[in-house]
Amino acid sequence: MGGLVIGFLSQSLLNPSTDEEQQTSEQPLYWVAPMDANYRRDKPGLSPMGMELVPVYKDDSSSENDPGSIYVSPAVINNLGVRTVQAQLMPLTQDILTVGVVQYDQDNLIHIHPRVAGWVEKLHVKAAGDPVKKDQPLYDLYSPELVNAQQEFIAELAGNNQDLIAAAEERLSALQISQQTIKTLRANKKVQQTVTFYAPQSGVIDNLNIRKGFYIKPDTTMMSIGSLQQVWVETEIFERQASLIKPNQKVTMTLNSLPNQFWQGKVDYIYPSLDAKNRTLRARLRFNNADKLLKPNMFAQITIHSSAQKKRLAVPKTAVIRTGQQDRVVLAQENGRFKSVEVKLGLMTQEYSEVLRGLSPGEKVVSSAQFLLDSESSKTSDFIRMTHPLSIDKDYSGLANATAKGRINSIKMAQHIINISRGPIEKWNRDAATLDFTFHDQSIIKDLNTGDDIEFRFVIDDGNFVITQILQSQHHSDMKGM
Repeated sequence: MGGLVIGFLSQSLLNPSTDEEQQTSEQPLYWVAPMDANYRRDKPGLSPMGMELVPVYKDDSSSENDPGSIYVSPAVINNLGVRTVQAQLMPLTQDILTVGVVQYDQDNLIHIHPRVAGWVEKLHVKAAGDPVKKDQPLYDLYSPELVNAQQEFIAELAGNNQDLIAAAEERLSALQISQQTIKTLRANKKVQQTVTFYAPQSGVIDNLNIRKGFYIKPDTTMMSIGSLQQVWVETEIFERQASLIKPNQKVTMTLNSLPNQFWQGKVDYIYPSLDAKNRTLRARLRFNNADKLLKPNMFAQITIHSSAQKKRLAVPKTAVIRTGQQDRVVLAQENGRFKSVEVKLGLMTQEYSEVLRGLSPGEKVVSSAQFLLDSESSKTSDFIRMTHPLSIDKDYSGLANATAKGRINSIKMAQHIINISRGPIEKWNRDAATLDFTFHDQSIIKDLNTGDDIEFRFVIDDGNFVITQILQSQHHSDMKGM
């Protein structure tokens, strides 16, 4: 049913007949099926679907220099709900949506290793995940080396040699014996067979690898203590988004387990290489966690907020028609005329699409009902438009340039395009060819016509061949030496 409506509108609304005298005074060019523009007949009749053929009249208002331009009456524009918007220069921001995993802040993750070999006589923490506070007992260790170090310290105390006492005390500190234990040893001069070791910071126990009675050595990782005051979140983004992420960008995080809460953080570090298999870039985010709600290995939803960049020419995404092979918009021209034009898109946000080529600031495009207008315009449109209006004052001095002779095949003033069959260019070792050239100022070619032989200078600007000067011209004459 929707197809019938569109087919009917595309012929009856876009080619309205508001002047009956015009229809009676002009003969139709042909009759066309409402649902198939390729089904044409030279007289009235029925389409293969049983619908009456629609007459098509010559549109005197069309311009041969602007193929694809269609006229729509104001009444039909209103009935279709056609809305237009201007292409504008604006700063575009594109948030990056991804996921991440909460981890300990590795800057504040401490691994506990013994400085001597010995046996664990008592374990004060029982399991990974147990919270501990700074200076809380972790384990008691019996070690002959610790006993010897204590005996040496007591012996030096008896000798009252301050240098030797200081050296013995430094050895005890190097073996991670607490200052409280050293103070007690100095006071009572009694060796402790087992020495208690304490937590160097507050946090939670992780990687608990020992139990009571274990024999440990300096290369034994007994446990880790991770601080939860701050956490890291490891995340990955697609390769195409790599240019959008910078250190210190603001980040918002949510958790499925706490859907009504938001955490604000920043991009802490961007890893220097991509994952070769997944083609993703890793980044590390940092969040404050004073309330301890964020726990390692939690799964999080991440929004990385891109900072506003330079202004870009953009239109609403609803105005862009994407076919897979070509992107285009319907340009709203003057006096109720519309034309489909090809555009090249760049950065895309949730609401806007950057236009790299095909539009200029201030031009109006259709943001609703454009599919119906495009279906009519695209039948005859050449989709060719200048990327940006060439500036008369633009400096082309630094660009590659050459002089050539050729014959003008066609001139399209509206598109700033002149087709020329040029001769060879020796300095670039280029053979003769027929190409489209552009011109920045209509006064350059105001006296030229199709068929003229010319000598001209041109530059290559962003892939376009731009004529900058006409050196000689001959009207309708054969060029010698071509």
